[in-house]
Amino acid sequence: MFKAPASPSRPTARPRRARTAALMLGAVSLPLLIAACSPQNAQGTLNRAVSTRGLTVKYDQRYGPDTRNLLDVYSPENATNAPVVLFIHGGSWEGGDKEGHKFAGESLARAGYVTGVMNYRLAPTNRYPSYVQDAAAALKWMRDNAKSVGGNPDNLFVMGHSAGGFNAVEAVVNERWLREAGVPIASVRGVIGIAGPYSYDFRDFSSARAFPVGGDPADIMPDRHVRKDAPPHLLLVAENDSVVYPMNAVNMEAALKAAGIPVTRNVIPRVNHVTIMAAVARPLTFLGNTRQQVIDFIEKYQAR
Repeated sequence: MFKAPASPSRPTARPRRARTAALMLGAVSLPLLIAACSPQNAQGTLNRAVSTRGLTVKYDQRYGPDTRNLLDVYSPENATNAPVVLFIHGGSWEGGDKEGHKFAGESLARAGYVTGVMNYRLAPTNRYPSYVQDAAAALKWMRDNAKSVGGNPDNLFVMGHSAGGFNAVEAVVNERWLREAGVPIASVRGVIGIAGPYSYDFRDFSSARAFPVGGDPADIMPDRHVRKDAPPHLLLVAENDSVVYPMNAVNMEAALKAAGIPVTRNVIPRVNHVTIMAAVARPLTFLGNTRQQVIDFIEKYQAR
């Protein structure tokens, strides 16, 4: 759990020069720790580096019947009619959780967006499309409750990293999921995929456990499901990604363009599969411009 830094009332009055040196050391060492850690440990490190002071946070909001159908909502203080972002974590569909992504909720809320950070049912117990249906259900909850947390129900964005990027894109481009969840198509203004596997043969990888036995990628991958009225997409790729091949985004971009959907695919230099997401955290924006690209996209396509 996050531990707050020492308050000014505590006897921690080191000389200013020493405090500055410590902060500089932290800025240097944090990205090294992130790069060396597993994704889960990296997220814990990031969470300890941010504070939600000044934000309104509602934890464990239930959007469905499963024990993992919970989300946390981070809102700017006194938010009214703000854009709403649903963030979906990665973890090969078998791991990860919302608690590890407090840094994402904090970062996007500081940018002025009401942000839901969700859990979803995990494989192999729950295979495709369970986790995609959860994304649509969580988006329905965010829309239904948007006004009570300071958001605009018709100004929705869906964002995900890695497996969560798959969930985000598939939940929106495939007309089935929003329709079944009761989310009006026009209320979703944009989709942001960060290092997502949108177009690959899962039968060749251990992630096959997340998909139906005997399933055909041609029937499952998001690049095969693009509807003509899908919203704009931002696809961010890590230059040094050794986990998700860049062709996933290339193929997804081609499918969106073929359907006439506005899409931007950008490769972020120097980052890898973990640090492209870590760069969303405000203390680590110097790693890459993930956060700024997300903000620019939302500002461009939000409802006015």
